Amino acid sequence: MELIQKNIHMDRIKCQASTQVTIEDDINITDAKPDVYQLVMEQGSADIEEVRAVEDHVHVKGVLKFQVLYLSDEEVHHPACMEGELPFEEQVFMDGVNANDNVTVKASLEDLSVGMINSRKLSVQALLDLQLSVEVLQEMQVAVGLEDGESVEMQKKTLQTLNLCISKKDIFRIREELELPNGMPNIFSLLWQSCQLKDVTFRIMNEKMSVQGEVSLFFIYEGEGEERQVMWYEATLPISGTVECQGMREGMLEDISCSIGHKEIEVKADGDGEDRKISVELVLDLDMKLYEEEQVEMISDLYGVTKEIEAIRQNGQCKQLLGKNTGKLKVSSHFKVAPGLPKMQQICGCFGEIQMGSVETCPEGLKITGAVLVRAVYTTVDADVPIYCLKGSIPFSYVLEVAGTGEDCVYEVESALDELTVSMLDGDEADAKAVLSFKGIVSRIHEEPVIVDVKVTNLDPEKLAALPGIVAYIVKGGDSLWNIGKKYYVPIARMKEMNDLTSDEIKPGDKLLVVKGF
Repeated sequence: MELIQKNIHMDRIKCQASTQVTIEDDINITDAKPDVYQLVMEQGSADIEEVRAVEDHVHVKGVLKFQVLYLSDEEVHHPACMEGELPFEEQVFMDGVNANDNVTVKASLEDLSVGMINSRKLSVQALLDLQLSVEVLQEMQVAVGLEDGESVEMQKKTLQTLNLCISKKDIFRIREELELPNGMPNIFSLLWQSCQLKDVTFRIMNEKMSVQGEVSLFFIYEGEGEERQVMWYEATLPISGTVECQGMREGMLEDISCSIGHKEIEVKADGDGEDRKISVELVLDLDMKLYEEEQVEMISDLYGVTKEIEAIRQNGQCKQLLGKNTGKLKVSSHFKVAPGLPKMQQICGCFGEIQMGSVETCPEGLKITGAVLVRAVYTTVDADVPIYCLKGSIPFSYVLEVAGTGEDCVYEVESALDELTVSMLDGDEADAKAVLSFKGIVSRIHEEPVIVDVKVTNLDPEKLAALPGIVAYIVKGGDSLWNIGKKYYVPIARMKEMNDLTSDEIKPGDKLLVVKGF
């Protein structure tokens, strides 16, 4: 007699850790770049290059890439750009990790500030947040039937599970060439670029996934000519395509994160040999998990009629879906030019990013806090400072509604900046408005004793002989046909037939005729 089993897969966090890394260094301006007159703005990103785990520790190695826009110390203060890299290494304590574990490290740039030491040297200070985790696939085998079920009574129950069907990483490539509109000068030097994803959505189909969205681009460049005019250009690239994925089925529940990984942007000549094209090549990193919510009819108990059958149980764990939801939040704020800084003449473009603070459970769902970091590039009324940057942050708090959340739930939350506009009110003040989107999937870990094996032995003749051949049984509180049949080794169907019962329902005081026999 063998069990028929169904495998249920659950992803769980084996161990995790977090730390902050401070990076400080002085950077010399390269010989090919002009001296610094005044800093305008900076941006950066952290790339993880190596992750090596040992017992209870993880060695992380990476590089901070940064870009600084500044005004040159020349007769005319033309904009210039300085790029650089700073390496970092960190040994992180992570209880429970070992050398065979696959450690995922997510690095986010919490803060980046660049200061001017002198006209040829800059100070760079950065704060990185590292989130480390080891995720493992846990399998639970659930008994759903018997290969030889003769003379065996089985009691079943419905187990609701969130079964992990696919867990993989993939990429989506975007290649496009942009051409400057007529009337804009040719590109002498590309000074600044910003790329941001907007409204990226996924649709699950059979054996593939549709990817839709936009990439918002912002460039600052110097135009050709003696004046080297500062120009800016904004463009939007559509994202549209599919990613092949074996085993994917329509109706699966997706939990997909998407970010810009590799990026290449360069200036190219058009058909006339003039530098009017910008080639954009982006690689989107996709971290995909796909689930199916299933209702599994599992064996919760059994007994033999002609044999003694003992169920062998173990505690198993599975995920149960509490809910998945999406939401949008509108935020706004006024930003003022700090005293002593050049006043605004015209806003060229704006870009921002969401800095997540905390995600906590609350009675209504998940409470998400953080801030939108906003930068707006503008031309000024000061001839010595032709271009500058207005910076600010908009704090936010939002509740993503999911019923049933509690301290024991697990969740994944993704945030995105769908819209951002910054408009001048006057030379000193600007109005910033943003639309944020959130999506979250919340589940809980459910523990369930499951039957993993059965032990079959012959009935004890003395025990069987001690049982009466026929019993007039009066139902007591807590009784069921199941436990009565199990006590007397009688099939449920036989008891229902003998007592003209049309259902399994019985109540205290009912009289049942129980006849031993197979």
